[in-house]
Amino acid sequence: MKPGTVVLEIEQIVAGGYGLARAPEGTVLVRGALPGELVTARPTRSAGVLRAHVVEILRPNPARVDFALPPGADLPMKYEAQLPVKEGLVRAALSRIAKLDCEVEPIHPSPRELGYRTAAQYVVTSEGTLGARARDSDRIVPLTEDALVADPIARAFSVCAARSLHGISEIAFRASLREERVLVGVVSERVQLAERVALALTDSGAAGVVWAAPDARGRFRGRVRVLAGADRLREDFGGVPATVAVQSFAQVNPLAAGAMYLEAAELAGAGRRALDLYAGSGVLGLHLARAFEEVVAVEISPDAVRLGEADARRIGAGNVVFRRGDARIGARHFPVDAVVLDPPRAGLAAEVLALVVEHAPPRIVYASCDPSTWARDVGYLARAGYRLRFVRPYDFYPFTHHVEVLSLLER
Repeated sequence: MKPGTVVLEIEQIVAGGYGLARAPEGTVLVRGALPGELVTARPTRSAGVLRAHVVEILRPNPARVDFALPPGADLPMKYEAQLPVKEGLVRAALSRIAKLDCEVEPIHPSPRELGYRTAAQYVVTSEGTLGARARDSDRIVPLTEDALVADPIARAFSVCAARSLHGISEIAFRASLREERVLVGVVSERVQLAERVALALTDSGAAGVVWAAPDARGRFRGRVRVLAGADRLREDFGGVPATVAVQSFAQVNPLAAGAMYLEAAELAGAGRRALDLYAGSGVLGLHLARAFEEVVAVEISPDAVRLGEADARRIGAGNVVFRRGDARIGARHFPVDAVVLDPPRAGLAAEVLALVVEHAPPRIVYASCDPSTWARDVGYLARAGYRLRFVRPYDFYPFTHHVEVLSLLER
C-alpha cells in the first residue's frame, strides 16, 4: 500500500456524488468510488471535512463498467444499478433535510443511457486537443471521444479531434435530436483561428459555427459573431418545439426533460392563470398554455426571454406572456391557480419563498436539479402550511450522480 493511504469500504453514495466511508479519524467522502467497493485512498482534511480520491480499487462493485467515460461521469455503473442510487439521494434529502415523510414515486429513467447529451463544452489542452476538467481539480483530462453525447456532437467532436486546436481555449456544442444537426461555439482570442475550424466543421455537416472572445464573466458573455451557417436550431421537448442555441441554456437531455415537462403540466392542473418563475425560454410555460387561460413566464435573462417570445408567437401560444426580471417580480402577478418553480441549483431565494407563502397559491409544482436545496425549500413550504403530495425523481444525466426532482405541493 502506498504511503499515506488507507483502506476504506464504501457504504453508499451521498450528496455531491461522494462515496461515504468511515475511518478512525471520522467519516470520509471519497471521489471515484461506488457502493460496496473496497478501495485505498489518501484522505485530507479541508474545512473540517475528510475527503479523498481513490488510489486503487481492491474490490470493485460488480456493476462497475470499464468503458471510457468523461471525467464528470462519476457513477460508472450499469444503468439499472444507477437508478436506485439516485432514488436514494432524493429519499435521503427528503428525510434528512426536509424532515418529511412522503412516498417517492419510481424514478423516471432516461430514454437513452448513452448518447443523450445535446450540449457539451470542452477545454483545449496544451497539446491542442480536446479535454475536460477533472472533478475537484484544475487538471485537464485529454479526450478522444465522449460516450455521453448525441451523434451530431460526436461527429463534430471527431472533426475537432482530428485537428490541432492551438490558440483556441474552448469549444462548445449544441445539437438538436429533432433536426439531427449541431451548432458549434469556438472561443479564442483571434477570430481567424476559429474561422479555420469553422470551415472544417461546416464542410463536415455542422449547421453553424459561432465565435466568441474569452470573457471573465463567462462563456459567450462578451463579443460573439456568427462565422458560418445557422445560429439557432429547433428541439422537441415533449411535443413543444423550442429554439436552442449554443450560447443559451436549454436542458441537455430533451427526451427526459420532455417527459418531465409533460408530467409537470399534468400536476399543475388547469385554471385561469399560472405563474412560471425561473422560466428560462419558457418551454414549461408553453406546456402550461394548453390548460390555463394565461401563463405569465418570469425570467431574468433577456436572451432567454427573446427566444421564448419568438417560440410562443411561432406556435400560436398567445396566452403566454413573458416578463423580464428577477423571480421576485412574480409578486405582481398573483393571484394565480398554480405556481411552477424551476430554479437554478441554489434553489429558491428567501424572498421568493416568502412571496409564495404570502400569496398562497393552491398548487405549487417544484422542479429541481438539486435534491438538497429542493428538500430545504419544500421543508420550508411544508412548515408554512403546504402538503407535499407528489415526488418523482427524473434521470437527466446517466452515469453521473445528478438527479432531477419533480414535486407537487398543495394547500
